[in-house]
This record gives sequence, C-alpha cells and structure tokens, in this order.
Amino acid sequence: MSKNLSNADIATAAKDLGVSPSALKAVNEVEGRDNGFNADGTPTILFERHVFYERLGEHYYYTARRRAMKERPDLCWSRPTVAGGYGFYSEQTTRLADASKYHRDSALEACSWGVGQVMGYWWKELGYPSLQDFINDMYESEAKQLEAMCRYIEHFGLVDELQRRDWKGFARGYNGPNYYKSNYHGRLEAAEARHR
Repeated sequence: MSKNLSNADIATAAKDLGVSPSALKAVNEVEGRDNGFNADGTPTILFERHVFYERLGEHYYYTARRRAMKERPDLCWSRPTVAGGYGFYSEQTTRLADASKYHRDSALEACSWGVGQVMGYWWKELGYPSLQDFINDMYESEAKQLEAMCRYIEHFGLVDELQRRDWKGFARGYNGPNYYKSNYHGRLEAAEARHR
C-alpha cells in the first residue's frame, strides 16, 4: 500500500466534509508543502519549542522544563518562535528526538504533523484514543494525515469557510491571527484556483 495521497483519497475526504477537492488540495499544498513524508520515510513535522515548553507544564514536568531551557533553549523556550526561527526542515526529526529525551509525550505534542501540519496536542480533541494512535496514523500514510486535517477542520468549524472559499476566515481559524503576515490566505486562494 502506498503512503502517498491519491486523488481518490482527496475526493473521498472532500465529499465527506462537503467541500470541493480543490479546497483540500490547496490546504494540503500550502500547509503541508504538498508532502507528508521526508525522504527517509518519517512524517514531515515542525517542532515548536514554545509549545514544548507549554506541554511540559501541562504534564507537570517542571524540573525537566527548567533543565531543557538551560541545556537546550533551541528546544524549549517560553516565548513563541519568530518566523523563520524553526531551523531547517531537515533538522526537525532530530529536534524531536532530542526533545523526547526530556519527555516523549510533550515532544510529540509539540510538533505539527503531516500534510495538514496538525499539532500533536490536539489528538484527544480530534477523537484519537491515545497520542500513540495519532502518531501511528501520522506514520501510516498521507491519507491518514489528511484524515487528521479534516478532523481538525470539522472540529474547529472551518468547513463553512472552505465551502464559501472564505480564505481569510479559513486562514485565521487554521493558522492563527497572524496568517496575513505570510499571505497565507492569498497562497490558499491561488492554490485552490490552480486545482479547480
């Protein structure tokens, strides 16, 4: 079985959500760089050091958090990372492995995963039985990664925005209030037009 996303996967997911396939293709292209896996077969991720800081607190690992901040401020810091400060995409899996030495669950939750770049800490709200079930799906296939993206879109009430092609509204809900700084909405609109 192929790990790659097919047009049939996208068509099925779009039908289930009630949106056009071109809308899902646009989110896939812009959010996940149109690829859910690295060359070595690991899922594409982005490790967020401020989220790792938060997740360590959520899991009551304050001692580990203090140690990580002292030893590896590149992995654990209280303030959000500025744009472009995440390091190379090729470094992300190593950053995750290093952070896991402090606390595995917090490290996994501090990454955005796959084609939809869904944050690991949403696993419970998105209906996964466990964090490990979510991670297993991220490793299984881009179709499973797409399913996580669709769960996120549905859970956070963004289906209407996709149906209306309200790219600003979708971008705000999916990517946060600073979406406009990277022209996220414009890139989504252009990608969707290409995929029609």
